[in-house]
Amino acid sequence: MTADRGASGDSLSARLAAARLIAGVLGEGRSLDRQTGDPAGPLAGLSPADRARAGRLAGAALRRVGPAEAVLAPLVRSPPAPAVRAALILAVAELSERPAEAHGIVDAAVAVARAAAPKARAEGFVNAVLRQLATGADPLAGQGPQRLPGWLRDRLGAAWGGRAVAAIEAAHAGPAPLDVTPRDPAAAGRIARALEADRLPQGSLRLRQARQVSALPGYAEGDWWVQDAAAALPARLLAAQPGEAVLDLCAAPGGKTLQLAAAGATVTALDKSPARMERVARNLARCRLTAALVTADARDWQGGPFDAVLLDAPCTATGTIRRHPDLPFVRRPADLPALAALQAELIDRAVALVRPGGRIVFSTCSLLPEEGEHQIRGALARHPALSLTPADPAGLPKGARRPEGWVRTRPDMWSDRGGIDGFFIACLARG
Repeated sequence: MTADRGASGDSLSARLAAARLIAGVLGEGRSLDRQTGDPAGPLAGLSPADRARAGRLAGAALRRVGPAEAVLAPLVRSPPAPAVRAALILAVAELSERPAEAHGIVDAAVAVARAAAPKARAEGFVNAVLRQLATGADPLAGQGPQRLPGWLRDRLGAAWGGRAVAAIEAAHAGPAPLDVTPRDPAAAGRIARALEADRLPQGSLRLRQARQVSALPGYAEGDWWVQDAAAALPARLLAAQPGEAVLDLCAAPGGKTLQLAAAGATVTALDKSPARMERVARNLARCRLTAALVTADARDWQGGPFDAVLLDAPCTATGTIRRHPDLPFVRRPADLPALAALQAELIDRAVALVRPGGRIVFSTCSLLPEEGEHQIRGALARHPALSLTPADPAGLPKGARRPEGWVRTRPDMWSDRGGIDGFFIACLARG
C-alpha cells in the first residue's frame, strides 16, 4: 500500500474528489452528472480508476446522508464547514460498509479534511468525532434507510401509501444492478452466459456483479447496451415493425433508439442537446445500427408524419434515485410545474407528428402522478382522436400492469431480483 492509499485501497485523491462531489450536491445543489461532466470539476485530472472510485464513494455516501448525520449530531456542537461536513459523511458511510477498517478510514478522513478545508484546521475535530464511531461495528446499524425529502415523500405517500414509500426508500439504500439489452433477442442466452448475467422476465439481462462495462464480452462488438429493465419497456410496447417510420423524441442517450433500429424500423432520433446526440451517434456506431439524427427542440421541429412516436419525456427522474442518489438533494418541488407543462407540450407535439391510425408511447422515469397518470388523462381530454390502448407486455413485475391500461413500475418491485427503476408508460392510438 502506498502512502496515498487508505484502508480500502482508495487513493486520497479519489476520496478528496468524492468529498468535493458530496459538498457540491449538499451545499450547492449541483447534480453529480453536472459536476462529473465539468472539465474543471472535482474529477479533473484524476485517472479513470480514481474517477470511478470517487463516483462510487460519493454515491454510497449520498445514500446515507440522513442516517450519517443522525449519528454525528450528538458529537458535533455546531454545523461544520461544508467541506468538513462532506468528509464526515463520507467517512461514516465507509465505516458502515467496512467497520473492520476503521483505523485507516479515520486516518483517510483526517487527510481529506486537511486537504479540502485547510483554513478550517479541522483535522483534530474530524479525528475526535470519528474515533467515537470507529468501534469496529457498523455505526449506522439500526438507523434504517434514508428518508426522501418531505415534499416528495408526501406526494408519493398520497399516491401509493405509506408502506410503498417505506419500501421505495429501502430499495434506494443500495446501488442499482447493471442491466443490458441484447441487440438480437435470439442471442440473449449466449450473451447472458458470456456476461454471467440472469435473464429477466421482460427480456433484459442483469449482471450478477458490477464490472467495468467497456471490458465486458460483446461490448466492443455492439452485441448489447446498458439499459435498465424498466427503461427497455417503452420501446418494447411500441412494437416497431420492419420498415415503419418511427420517431424517437427526446432520444438521448439512445437506448430506445437502438431498440427501435434493431427492430428494423426506419428511425428518426431527435434531441435538443448536441453533446447528448453525439453519445447517441457513438452508441449507434458501436452497435452497427442506423438512425437519422436530428438536433432540435421537439416543440419547434417540423417533420413526419410518422407511423409511431416514442416520447420518453424529460421529468424529475424520481424513479431513478437508485442510480442517482443525488436527486433528492438537487430536485425541488418548484421544478415540477415547468416539467409537467413541458411534458404536455411534447405530447401535443407527438400527436401532431404521428399519422392518423398511428400510435404513441409516452413514458417518464418518474414516480409522480403529475408526470404520468395526470398527463395521460389530460392528453385524452385535449385530443378527442386519441385513445388509450391497454399495455400488456410480458414479464412485468407484479402490480406494474394497472387496471387503467397503463404500466407503472416502482423501485420496490422485483425486490428479490434487485429492484427496477420507477417508470410510467402508456400506449396511445390516434384515430
